[in-house]
Amino acid sequence: MPPFPIHHIGIAVESISDSAPLYELLSGGRCSPVEEIASQGVKVVFVGEVELLEPTHPDTPVGRFLAKRGPGLHHIAYRVVDLPKELARLAADGMELIDREPRAGAGGHRVAFLHPRSTGGILIELVDDHDGTHEG
Repeated sequence: MPPFPIHHIGIAVESISDSAPLYELLSGGRCSPVEEIASQGVKVVFVGEVELLEPTHPDTPVGRFLAKRGPGLHHIAYRVVDLPKELARLAADGMELIDREPRAGAGGHRVAFLHPRSTGGILIELVDDHDGTHEG
């Protein structure tokens, strides 16, 4: 199995507009345009390989995460070339999948999540990256 390179790190924030200047300052980069992913109840931007996630409503996964834990590391995303194949392989190896099938993610990518119960407490996102890019 080839290693999975990191695609991005997801940070849960109360407000993208309040948080983005820090990440722009640290990276020297600019934020991508805000993208809303209605099916996940979030607005996202990317600053390099950092994804800022702002909930669109308190009763969303990221909204509940913020209420319970406050702002901070939400997930680590790894790039894979064949997401359905990797999901099947990881499930066969005993990993607990949140998504058995890929779903729509930011930037038009297909994504799937592994449950923190089987990953040492960290939410892991797999990003299908057929074209080999690493942009969010």
